[in-house]
Amino acid sequence: MPGDGVGPDVVAATRRVLDAAAAKFGFRLAWREIEAGGCAIDAHGVAIRDADLDLAATADALLLGAVGGPKWDNPNASVRPEQALFALRTRFNLFANLRPVTILPELVESSPLKAERLEGVDMLVVRELTGGLYFGKPSGEEVTPTGRRAVDTLPYHEDEIRRIAVVAFELARKRRKRVASVDKANVLATSRLWRKVVTEVGAEYPDVALEHRLVDSTAMLLATWPGTFDVIVTENLFGDILSDEAAVLAGSLGMLPSASLGERRTASGTFGLYEPIHGSAPDIAGKNIANPIGTILSGAMMLRESLGRPEAAAAVEAAVATAVRSGARTADLAGKLDAAGARAAGLRLVGTREATDAIVEALLA
Repeated sequence: MPGDGVGPDVVAATRRVLDAAAAKFGFRLAWREIEAGGCAIDAHGVAIRDADLDLAATADALLLGAVGGPKWDNPNASVRPEQALFALRTRFNLFANLRPVTILPELVESSPLKAERLEGVDMLVVRELTGGLYFGKPSGEEVTPTGRRAVDTLPYHEDEIRRIAVVAFELARKRRKRVASVDKANVLATSRLWRKVVTEVGAEYPDVALEHRLVDSTAMLLATWPGTFDVIVTENLFGDILSDEAAVLAGSLGMLPSASLGERRTASGTFGLYEPIHGSAPDIAGKNIANPIGTILSGAMMLRESLGRPEAAAAVEAAVATAVRSGARTADLAGKLDAAGARAAGLRLVGTREATDAIVEALLA
């Protein structure tokens, strides 16, 4: 699903890299293309067609570029590009959003934090994706005798909390064995239930250290000492905000991948939707400017989690690191450097295609 804006640019780049990885490791990827987002609204009047949802159901994984843009930026419209995402999450029960945040040593200077504050940053934000405020009912606006009134509802069932907690603890077991559960238990009843259930799940993982944190203090710590965290697990709204905050640490939203997983098993893993965290950036679409790395790393997550190809995934990730180490920088990573300044710094400014070339070259070396 290339989607809108730079989506087609970065998805095409990712297909090149993943096809190269497949050839190297002796397997083949079969691709089908689906329209989703603003392009689908223009073509069909809906953000994604039911027939395309049915086609997506036959896949082992979904790769998405980006959806939306100023052309469709009307929050009051009855049909909006982001409805494609909601339809996919609902149809495939994609309840667990994973956002890894790591910082390549060569890109430390691109981060808004000082180098010493970034030491040891290697975190994974696990966000519950199908419950909470974004899906709670009732939700809406009404006119009352005293003025306009709006309401949103924040519900969570213990089963929803338990399944996302299990995902977080299982992932923590493969990492540094630490989970920070984030809530607002000093104010919200749903957060108090969240804390109870996560504590119960934590008792089933005695090898994993669990701590409970309030969302406001977590936001502060992410901006000061982010290396404190290993796995963060939290509800939908908090996860939406905290994962975007954590993403800034990498220096560019173009660097970071994400995965949204459900309960359905594939032949080799878990069905999921994979996408970069950046937006559609229509102002640079088709101009060979967009950073493809976030989408390429999303593709690596897809190889690992859904397609059962961990060796290929690791090779793609290593190739990205090699390309960055070699000095290749897309515009978002170059700061204020022009071509001459980049050369003086031992770097080279590259476009989407050239960055992809460098990654494929490193992969096949």
